[in-house]
Amino acid sequence: MNHPKYLRLAGRVERIRPFYVMELLRRARELEAQGRDIVHMEIGEPDFTTAAPVVEAGVRALRKGYTHYLPAVGLPALREAIAEHYADRYGARIDPRRIFITPGASGALLLAMALVVNPGEEVLVADPGYPCNRNFIELVNGVPRGLPVSAVDGYQLTAEAVASAWGERTAAVLIGSPDNPTGVLASAARLQDLDAEVRRRQGMLIVDEIYHGLHYVADPASAVRHCRQALIINSFSKYYGMTGWRLGWLVAPCGYEAAVEKLLQNFFINASTPAQYAALACFTVQAREIFEQRRTAFRQRRDFLAPALCELGFRLPIVPDGAFYLYADCSALAADSNDLARLLLEEAGVAVTPGLDFERTAPHRHLRFAYTTSLPRLQEGVRRIAGYLGR
Repeated sequence: MNHPKYLRLAGRVERIRPFYVMELLRRARELEAQGRDIVHMEIGEPDFTTAAPVVEAGVRALRKGYTHYLPAVGLPALREAIAEHYADRYGARIDPRRIFITPGASGALLLAMALVVNPGEEVLVADPGYPCNRNFIELVNGVPRGLPVSAVDGYQLTAEAVASAWGERTAAVLIGSPDNPTGVLASAARLQDLDAEVRRRQGMLIVDEIYHGLHYVADPASAVRHCRQALIINSFSKYYGMTGWRLGWLVAPCGYEAAVEKLLQNFFINASTPAQYAALACFTVQAREIFEQRRTAFRQRRDFLAPALCELGFRLPIVPDGAFYLYADCSALAADSNDLARLLLEEAGVAVTPGLDFERTAPHRHLRFAYTTSLPRLQEGVRRIAGYLGR
């Protein structure tokens, strides 16, 4: 491709780092094109297709001509359905006017940053953590500041760590629960303590809950119930299996409604109209039965993969209670996780993600395994890894 000699690029383009896993995925696709069989454990996308009741609802919407603009804040019936979901699932009463439908959780995260972060202000994030979170902060000319977390603190930020790190330019704290890449959930007490600490400092707590629903404990805590003032992000991609439909939502505290609507109007006009009508079916009994069957399948995969990796010499100080990831310490097996990921792909035909995408503290020590493929394929992947390590 011929590029012009002079490219004008904003400085933020250089500060925003690429997804290293996409290069690994590109190489995996090349190997598959050459006839190699690759076990994919690198991408955080459920292998299940969108549930039939949701697809059928989307098709009906298209046939009825529901293809025009909706209110920027979202389809009223969908906002009400989400509010009812919070009441039924968590016992939290949320005014539907505080719920805003967005183009994926990414759209909601962008809104959150634009809403509360001024240029030059800091947002405290966990390290390791989802890499795009840093980049959303950079996009509004904020400053992401990673705070190291480990198994000792449950791979989650603590109120004490936030208090110690808070400075004059700190505006917000962003956490994930369940988190990517570690899969850990924040407890009710942890959420309450963080909320209180951030409110005391007149900042904003942002809680990414896009993996809620994919939990393996009886009563997962949600910020909708345990935080008095927080921006809460959720998505139809993970538990609801609508990745390609690009649909999420943002719950805003009281008083922020007009500001969020103004940003939505200007940034997105509205999230996909057919997708919003399709998402209404996510809250039906038929769809919920499918989602719960899939959650059970994910738990079975986790319960196989976690001990299997430990038997191979990987270290898992915490078996996570949510999402579909295992963040494994591979330092006993290799000096550098990036090299190990490359060799596993080339030599064993197994694609996993190195820690380079997720952290700056000790990226060379970790690999993320996504159990987003079938149990037989996970078993085959473990067999191949064992064969490679046994050489």
